[in-house]
Amino acid sequence: MIDFQNSALFKLTVVDNKTGSDLCSPILVDGEKIIASFKAIRDMVIFTDKRIISVNVQGLTGTKKDFTTLPYSKVQAFSVETAGTFDLDCELDLFFTGLGKVRFEFKGSFDIKTLSRLIGSYVL
Repeated sequence: MIDFQNSALFKLTVVDNKTGSDLCSPILVDGEKIIASFKAIRDMVIFTDKRIISVNVQGLTGTKKDFTTLPYSKVQAFSVETAGTFDLDCELDLFFTGLGKVRFEFKGSFDIKTLSRLIGSYVL
C-alpha cells in the first residue's frame, strides 16, 4: 500500500472507525484509541492516538494482510495541504526518521486541519 520508495499512497476515503477497529483491534495496545480510519480500494490506513497503521490487503481472497506501524515518535516534521477550489483533494506529508517522506492523499472535503492539529499534539 505505502510505496516507501516513491512515498506514494492511493487516495483515501473516510470510513467509520468501527471498520478500522474491526480490522486492527488484535494489534492495538491497551488504551490505544482510533482517531480516524480511511480506505483506499482494499487497503486501509488507521490513525490512532499512538501511531499510524497501514493495512495492505494481499492476495485474491484478501485473507492475507500486512500491518505496518508508523509511530508518531519517529515523525521529524509534517506538512499539510488543504483542498482548493479546483483541486478538491488534500494531502498530509510525514517525514519519518530513517524512512523519509510518506504522503497521504485524501479525497474530497476531508477536514485535514483537525487531523493536522491532532498529529501536532502527538508529535510536538
